[in-house]
Amino acid sequence: MTGSEPPYRRIAAEIRRRVDLGELRPGDRVPSARQLTREHGVAIATATKVLALLRDEGLVLTRPGAGTVVAPAHATVPQARRSTGAAEPELTRERLIRAAIARADEGGLAAVSMRQIAAELSVSTMSLYRHVRGRDELILTMADAVLANAPLPAVPPAGWRAQLELLGRAQWATYRRHRWLPHAISIARPQVLPHAMAHTEWGLRATTGLGLDRHVRWHVAIALMAYVRGIATNLEMRAQAEQDTGLTDDEWVDRQVTTFQHAITSRGYSTLAALTDEGDLDLDLESVFEFGLRRLLDGYAVLIEQPPPADPQLSPGS
Repeated sequence: MTGSEPPYRRIAAEIRRRVDLGELRPGDRVPSARQLTREHGVAIATATKVLALLRDEGLVLTRPGAGTVVAPAHATVPQARRSTGAAEPELTRERLIRAAIARADEGGLAAVSMRQIAAELSVSTMSLYRHVRGRDELILTMADAVLANAPLPAVPPAGWRAQLELLGRAQWATYRRHRWLPHAISIARPQVLPHAMAHTEWGLRATTGLGLDRHVRWHVAIALMAYVRGIATNLEMRAQAEQDTGLTDDEWVDRQVTTFQHAITSRGYSTLAALTDEGDLDLDLESVFEFGLRRLLDGYAVLIEQPPPADPQLSPGS
């Protein structure tokens, strides 16, 4: 380690050393971003970078309600198991997928690696490849599995709007349970995921018999799902920031008020200044999702339910 090493790497190396020495054991909390700023005299951005690096390495993960902790993969085999030779449950594809989903739910996709999951399941890394070809296939299988647990009803509600709204809310609820999911799904390059395809089928079927061009029907379905996914990409970042800083969104904004006011004033953003001066604003991911979903469906209603304007050249008396 040299003096030219970036501060965040030096701090990460110190935490790594403590884990290697057993001072920090699997499940133990590592210093939060706020603790790191106090102990090392660095900015919150640097402290956050330390934790991000350790998560990327798989050394730590974020556990809801506990903060950032040492990952289980760094645990040794329990003494009782070593001495008795107790057999582990058989490794199945289902058990592998459940373990991977649990890791992703705790620490995001960065916490999912073949090596880490193998260690957690007390099996060899190579044994995982009997069930999936690699990490990419594992993540796609995880995505399809969680979508399978969010089935749409066999009998849809009446009306295109109710059906599309149900689809949007079902996907939003799934993204909230599994904050990593929107980062695993691509709109631009669709993956062959049977349960995701069932959602697309639902969205296309909702506009059956409305007289819409097939290109319009595709855009109606995909734009809705892309909107929900786009908002949902912020869920994991919000949760991670709250764990790292110990601040809710509202608390963080409160601490940044002076900085924002200076930026608004110095840049001459008069509209921002006027609307901000009017008082507190009820604006968060939930309100943005609700507003956007309703307005998107309102726009679809104009497209679907209102007839096109009459051609002036065909009007009487023209």
